[in-house]
Amino acid sequence: MDKRASREPPDQKKARHARTVRSYVLRAGRVTEGQKRALDELFPRYGVEPGTGLIEFSILFGNGHPVVMEIGFGNGEATWRMARAEPERNFIGVEVHPPGVGRLLLKIEEHSLENVRIACQDAVEFLGTRVADDALEGVRIYFPDPWPKKRHHKRRIIQPEFVRLLSAKIKAGGLLHLATDWAPYAEFMLEVMQSVPEFENLSPTGQYVVRPGWRPPTKYERRGERLGHKVADLVYRRTPQAGQE
Repeated sequence: MDKRASREPPDQKKARHARTVRSYVLRAGRVTEGQKRALDELFPRYGVEPGTGLIEFSILFGNGHPVVMEIGFGNGEATWRMARAEPERNFIGVEVHPPGVGRLLLKIEEHSLENVRIACQDAVEFLGTRVADDALEGVRIYFPDPWPKKRHHKRRIIQPEFVRLLSAKIKAGGLLHLATDWAPYAEFMLEVMQSVPEFENLSPTGQYVVRPGWRPPTKYERRGERLGHKVADLVYRRTPQAGQE
């Protein structure tokens, strides 16, 4: 028996087992002067500093509003639009690419948004070490890397172990919203989600839903549609555990 593993806190143990799936792949990207200024001046205010303890979201945001996490927000276009449209919610975006983080910081400043915070860290590790169980009202993952080649499917973020980690962090009744414009990945997502009974598919057909009003269409999405890519939205509700009804 691994005595080290037996002494680990549950959250850290979950993170260690889920760490085989990472939420990102590092890619080169040029940081503009404006983004660099935002990273230097705005991240200390709107960013989540590295650490190991669980985050008190009420302290982080200065209020008790429900928290929605967006994983892999890219350039942040959907993030700031959702935050502006839903001031009654707090949003924490997770992204590791500096250009995208810098761009979102500039939009936060431009629109005077106080309900957005940014974690520049792998989402699997962040969820496992910094987010308490049942702390999130929802998680939104839009257009993750589809890794189309079969030998790369294991790199896709939507995997059973990752979804089980999400099920621990999303409170009963909370929503998990996935979107992709790669049809084979949409089918893969359906298959993975069907293997995790903690989530209930809200589609009347048991597959996809019409794009919910809270997800704003982005330039990336519109470009994909011009190329003939059909977007699939999947929305799941976290079901209550025994004793939570």
